[in-house]
Amino acid sequence: MLSSCDFKPVTLSDRDFFVQHYRRFPQRHSDNTFTNMVCWNYYANYRYAYVQDCVLLSSTIAGKTRYRPPIGPRNPDLLHEVLALALKSDETRPFVVLDQETLEWIRGIYPELQFQPERMYFDYVYLANDLAELPGKGYSTIRRQLNQFMKTCSPLVEELGTDNIEEINDFVEQWCEWKDCDSNPDLASEKDALCFALAHYRELELSGIAIRSEGKIGAISLFEGLNEDTALVHFEKGLPECKGIYRAINAETARILAKRYTYINRESDMGVEGIREAKMRYHPHHMVQVHMLGREELEKVV
Repeated sequence: MLSSCDFKPVTLSDRDFFVQHYRRFPQRHSDNTFTNMVCWNYYANYRYAYVQDCVLLSSTIAGKTRYRPPIGPRNPDLLHEVLALALKSDETRPFVVLDQETLEWIRGIYPELQFQPERMYFDYVYLANDLAELPGKGYSTIRRQLNQFMKTCSPLVEELGTDNIEEINDFVEQWCEWKDCDSNPDLASEKDALCFALAHYRELELSGIAIRSEGKIGAISLFEGLNEDTALVHFEKGLPECKGIYRAINAETARILAKRYTYINRESDMGVEGIREAKMRYHPHHMVQVHMLGREELEKVV
């Protein structure tokens, strides 16, 4: 019988294993990606097990653990073991599903289960060309703000690399001072994740760009491929000195990614209203939904 003792921490040395497994079983939601797990480990304590050719994932926040369906060949018996393990957790909703195909598979096995959608964790996915070209009336305000930025701030775009990594680290410190990360646990965790990503961008094979305005770095983004048709933007940060710089870092990142990918996943809004409004202004093509099971539902089938 599966137990929590079968799980071990996700570490940087596990990258090749996850890359190979995800080539066989591509992911759609950002939270299952190796980069997200290893960068946010200080906060979410990701662990995994490899059982019957399936990856099993868990995350533990504030001492409460959630489990996810097996990633690999469809195995109803293994799914049942994971559900039984989730029921032992102290978490109110201890089981989370991050893609629609898996949700439908589980519903086919357990039609009596009532899943709860969790909007704050939905990933926003956009057409890459839309973000790069900003076509039509729906993007007119964004185009105007971007054009104004280009005229007034004389930006230069450069790739993340050894020549500017220290300056980018200084930028992160400035961004955190502006946001007062030390007084906000969520922002402090995000800073930790971003600093880990920057410290290990080579091992993680992340790409990134910076926008320099008036000689100083004013915005950065870090990104990678999620699957064959979708890129994933992990971090996008800007300082307020030059209005419109967030529009610029978004557009410049999209222009790079649109050359290879059809879609761009810009992750979730975490329920923050200002972030939700900003992401909706860019007109997502679709959302990667997240659904959860509460303890009472698990008791129906375990």
